[in-house]
Amino acid sequence: MNDSNTKTGIGHFPTFRRLFGWLFTWGMIRRYLFVLVCLATLLALYYAEENWRGRRAWNRYRRELEALGEQLDFRAFIPKPVPDDQNFASTPFIKSWFLKENLASDGNSKLWQDDYMRIGYVSPLNSADKGDRHFVNLVAFGMAFEAIRSGRLKPHQEFNSDKQDPESRAKAAPTVLEGLKTSETNLAELRVASRRPYSRYPVNYDLENPWGILVPHLATIKGVIQRLRLRACAELAAGHSENALEDVKLMLGMADSLKDEPLLISYLVRLACMEIAILPVWEGLAEHRWSDSQLQECQSRLQQCDFLADMKRPLDGERASGILTADLLYRQKYRVSELFGLDAPDSAGSGFVNWVSRVAPLGWYYQEQLNYCRLYENQLGGTFDAAKKRVFPGQIQTRAHELEREIAGGRLGKTLNAVLHHQLLAAMLLPALGKLPLKAAMMQTATDQAALACALERFRLSTGQFPEKLDALAPRFLPRLPNDIITGESLKYRRTDDGRFVLYSVGWNEKDDGGRPGKTLFDEEQDDWVWRYPAE
Repeated sequence: MNDSNTKTGIGHFPTFRRLFGWLFTWGMIRRYLFVLVCLATLLALYYAEENWRGRRAWNRYRRELEALGEQLDFRAFIPKPVPDDQNFASTPFIKSWFLKENLASDGNSKLWQDDYMRIGYVSPLNSADKGDRHFVNLVAFGMAFEAIRSGRLKPHQEFNSDKQDPESRAKAAPTVLEGLKTSETNLAELRVASRRPYSRYPVNYDLENPWGILVPHLATIKGVIQRLRLRACAELAAGHSENALEDVKLMLGMADSLKDEPLLISYLVRLACMEIAILPVWEGLAEHRWSDSQLQECQSRLQQCDFLADMKRPLDGERASGILTADLLYRQKYRVSELFGLDAPDSAGSGFVNWVSRVAPLGWYYQEQLNYCRLYENQLGGTFDAAKKRVFPGQIQTRAHELEREIAGGRLGKTLNAVLHHQLLAAMLLPALGKLPLKAAMMQTATDQAALACALERFRLSTGQFPEKLDALAPRFLPRLPNDIITGESLKYRRTDDGRFVLYSVGWNEKDDGGRPGKTLFDEEQDDWVWRYPAE
């Protein structure tokens, strides 16, 4: 048996040796080299064709956009330098926002060594009913500042009160104003600086990573405006409307200091700040605290707001950032897995994704730029008209459904199909843009209503009552009536039996619900966007 195995092994060994020798003869090696050369040539031709095709398509599309006056280079959006003596943002306090030691999570507490920062939580009045505006809870804030003054403040303490009558609010106002004196040094510096004509914050616009640009000033600006709102409302309750107006003007100026920044986050924070700034205007109107001259000043300032026109710069800046991102990915400035959040410990496939990005032809990145810009236009085109101050909810909903179908079909997302269709960038960036016209419509409606409310109050001061129709305001109290940004028609208005009025837009459902407010002040699904006051 052993002899048989030995013979079999000996018999087969020469066969393998002959096969091995045949496979690696010079003739076969020449054939292998020929095949490798052919494969390399085919691969080189494929890369050349993909690069040519992608570059040609992108350059053609880019020229078309540039011929329409569109700017695609992110560098062009970086705000120009401003001389210190003309720059609102060139003050010691503002510069400190950008110091390394203040960029940590507790940086705000270092910047604001005031009693407002020490307050735990002050509950809003009637927080369950968000369909209407409500007075700032001055009584609860007064309780909080009193606890600080007396040394009885506990960590994370909550302050609540259901008192919103004028007498209780007026009684709490001096305590609130006294508590805010610890903020006055910083606010006074900003008030002086606000007289300068320009604003350019010392933001480092990093062209190597546009998504890593640090914007620490945004949270601090919002904090400034929240303090000013409280101060303005306390001044109104105390009967000092002239001081309240100065606070409102500074709030509006702080919000507008972000106007020239090419970042969507700056635009969104500006909208949020404007909403905060409008509340003291509403409170003063609700209690008839403003004089005619003060109302004229507020009205004039509010009428200058055009949030649809102002939306173009950050939107174009976002598009330019996406185009730049494709270049940075090709140059391996950062990895695709970082861009899509695939570097988390529980994420699979990050290595494969990064390998694909390294070996992909340059033409694929051109195709990414092309598809991103095309889908960007498809997502936003026809959803708003800045010249006519119109937003079209139906178009926005249609575009959102189209985007959802792209994602569901796998052409848009983090799938292999999306890679093959060169729509990875679009998958990351486009979904965040869909609701931007909605947010702009909300804020434009709020400012238009506030300006109209100022004109209506001026009419009441002059005649003793609100007009029967809005047309009575023009031209004496308002040169031109703003239209509903949703319908393009006049905003809806009616006087009420209690001597007040209801002013409203038909809202996002494009249906007149008779001035019925939704579950939120600007409900995205039903009912109207309403400006009204509590019953006297």
